Amino acid sequence: MIHFFCKHSLLFVLLLSPVLVFQQNEKRVLIIGDSISIGYFPFVKAALNGIAVVEHNAGNAEHTGTGLSKLQEWLKGEHWDVIHFNWGLWDLCYRHPAAKAYGNRDKRNGKIQFTPGQYETNMIALVNLLKRTGAKLIFATTTVIPSNEVGRFAGDEKKYNKIAVKIMKENGIMVDDLNVISKDIHTQFGVGDDDVHFQKEGYKMLAQSVSESIKKAVQDSK
Repeated sequence: MIHFFCKHSLLFVLLLSPVLVFQQNEKRVLIIGDSISIGYFPFVKAALNGIAVVEHNAGNAEHTGTGLSKLQEWLKGEHWDVIHFNWGLWDLCYRHPAAKAYGNRDKRNGKIQFTPGQYETNMIALVNLLKRTGAKLIFATTTVIPSNEVGRFAGDEKKYNKIAVKIMKENGIMVDDLNVISKDIHTQFGVGDDDVHFQKEGYKMLAQSVSESIKKAVQDSK
C-alpha cells in the first residue's frame, strides 16, 4: 500500500511539475498610474494571463509628488521584471478648494499641481528610483485632454509628455505612446468632451497598446 501511494504521488508530482515550472517562469509586472491605468489594468491582466503576473499599485498614483512619497510602498520590496508607469494628468491639473467640480478642479481660478519645471524635477527623481529596481521600464505618455475639461487645458499634456519623453530617451526607457492613440479612442469611446476618462470599450483599446508594450519588454528581459 505504501509502495502504491508513493508511486502515484511521484506520478502526480511529475505531471504537476510542468505547471509549476510554467508558473515560475511567468514574469512579474507592476503597473503604476492614475485612474486611466486603473481602467485598462483588468484588460491588460487578462491579456497577459499565462505570460506575466500583472499587478497595479495600491490605489491611484495621482501626481509625481504622490509617486515620490509612496513609490517604495508600492514596490513592496519585491522583484519586478517590468514596470509600466505614468504620471501627468494630475500634475497638470488646476484645483481650487471652493470649486464645485469633482476633485475641486478649476482651471480658471485654481492653482496647478506641478509646473512643467517641477514635473521635470520630480520625474527625473522617480526615474532614478525606478532604475534601481532593475526592472525593464516603460513610460506611458499621458492621454488626451478634451477641450471642455474644467480643470485641465487641452494641449498641456503635449508639454508634459515632451518633458517626460526627453527624460525617457536620456535614460534608455521604452515609451508606450498612449497619447497618440487616445485621441481617436476618446472621440469614439470617451466619457465626454469635459472628462478625461473612457468608456469600457475605450479602456479595452488602450489595454491593447499597454499589453503589447509589456509583451515586448518581457521578451527583451529574457
